[in-house]
Amino acid sequence: TRVHEYGGASYLPTCHGVYFVNFEDQQIYCVDQIGQTKKLTDEADTRFADLAFSATRDLIVAVAEVHASDLEEPQNELVAVDPHSGDVTTLHRGHDFYASAKLSPDGAKICWLTWDHPNMPWDGTDLWQAELTDATGSLNSIVHVAGGKTESVFQPEWSPTGALFYVSDRTNWWNIYAADGHRSVCPMAAEFGMPQWVFGMRRYAFLNANTIISAYTAHGIEGLATITVSSGEFSELARSHSSYDSVHADGDSFCYIAQSSTTFPSLYLGDIATPEAERLVLTSSTLCLDAADLSAGRPVSYPTANGDTAHGFLYLPCNANYEAAASEKPPLLVVIHGGPTSATHNDLSLKIQFWTSRGFAVFDSNYRGSTGYGRQYRDALKGQWGVVDVEDCDYAVRYLISQSLIDPARVAIRGGSSGGFTTLAALAATDSFKAGASFYGVTDLKAIAQDTHKFESRYLDTLIGPYPAQEALYEQRSPVNQVASISSPVIFLQGLDDKIVPPNQSEMMVNGLLTNGVKVAYIPFEGEGHGFRQSGSIVRAFGAELWFYAQVFGFEAPAVDGVGFIDAPLSQ
Repeated sequence: TRVHEYGGASYLPTCHGVYFVNFEDQQIYCVDQIGQTKKLTDEADTRFADLAFSATRDLIVAVAEVHASDLEEPQNELVAVDPHSGDVTTLHRGHDFYASAKLSPDGAKICWLTWDHPNMPWDGTDLWQAELTDATGSLNSIVHVAGGKTESVFQPEWSPTGALFYVSDRTNWWNIYAADGHRSVCPMAAEFGMPQWVFGMRRYAFLNANTIISAYTAHGIEGLATITVSSGEFSELARSHSSYDSVHADGDSFCYIAQSSTTFPSLYLGDIATPEAERLVLTSSTLCLDAADLSAGRPVSYPTANGDTAHGFLYLPCNANYEAAASEKPPLLVVIHGGPTSATHNDLSLKIQFWTSRGFAVFDSNYRGSTGYGRQYRDALKGQWGVVDVEDCDYAVRYLISQSLIDPARVAIRGGSSGGFTTLAALAATDSFKAGASFYGVTDLKAIAQDTHKFESRYLDTLIGPYPAQEALYEQRSPVNQVASISSPVIFLQGLDDKIVPPNQSEMMVNGLLTNGVKVAYIPFEGEGHGFRQSGSIVRAFGAELWFYAQVFGFEAPAVDGVGFIDAPLSQ
């Protein structure tokens, strides 16, 4: 589904079969019990997402996004869908965004989340509850349960007995609450929620009315635990994984997707009788890697600007067949995650292992503004994008140099999308980085503010400031206006079909740097959008980037056909 462009919760197993949103027309289809597929809805200019089902009421609820030509922006609403006829009934509209609709076990009540511009869902959301009054799902007695402009509510959930629960960050941490009395079930300095970039994100589930199984993040490290609702007892389950996702339960059984520093994302099954045990159901890759070639990320917390503390994961070079001279410190690659309201974990990443196996140390940054460290840490990026993230990358390099872990003369920075913005901003604002790589990076903030999809259309209001009132600040922070401050070589890798960050954003930077005599490489990718998906593109991108660092830092690497420094401006 393309609702919010990022989609999520696009399929739904039920007693009638599996309902799903078809990418081509964004309508709901059903594959029945004997494998036959039929189209269920036929709503012009409408996309569906976040499907949920009530077997008791025999009703589907979903988020609909209408893209009619006479609307200033797409209109989002909460709808009910008849699982047999496909008839669509609007349950509620009037808010900019809807998500997480859930029907109570008896089918009598419904809850859902809303938020409005300029908020993103991690800034402030509202939780609502209502009664369903008839077969089509008309609403009655709508009640505001929790949330607001400065409180982010995440994953409302009904217990097996029909009690409503939700996750809120009202005390700085995304903790689980019971709606009855708004009691924190297990108060902790830990995150049981996460930023809702996509629909259908699930961090916890009910094994029974008094037992919750939940993933959580503490100090950037993830774990899995059971929580006793009545007492708040927290029991961590012994696991070797580094991250958890998609926690579900059915009766006494539960499942989740997890991975570690040595394993790929895999589906695991457990049960309440033996919660410490888990059974591997399916793994996403059967690729076998020698542990001796894998670098495990270790958490690092370090001092940064204004007396604050920033975080990240450090990966040291690791290759069983090679060992550097004792006197040589490795080059460092600072990696910036996208979002920017997101986070990185110390999971197995072949994109990181590519570099550590070739002699690089990698610092994977969770700069201020990242999630997993409480709302105060997350909010530090408000109005400060391009400032505190850059400071944290700069201070990370200083810290690692002070620990004698890296070669200060060979430090590079790389990032994609918003991470590309931070990469370019750091090259302009500091002298820590001797090279940079921008993957479809944001270079002109004004262009993004003026032309992007609805979900993120006001995102920069919180990260930079209201536009156009703060137009001067947008111009000041935009890397395209900072080319005179960049002297280190840069490689740009850009999908030519990118609609979120169009190619001209990279091309303007390339031409500006070239005019100033900075060494620049530009690698365009036909048929790629915002993120490279074709295996040939990925191989070419990594090969080009390795070649680029080899030229800057003076080591040998294979040449890549058609890749080199450019000497003439690009035509735009």
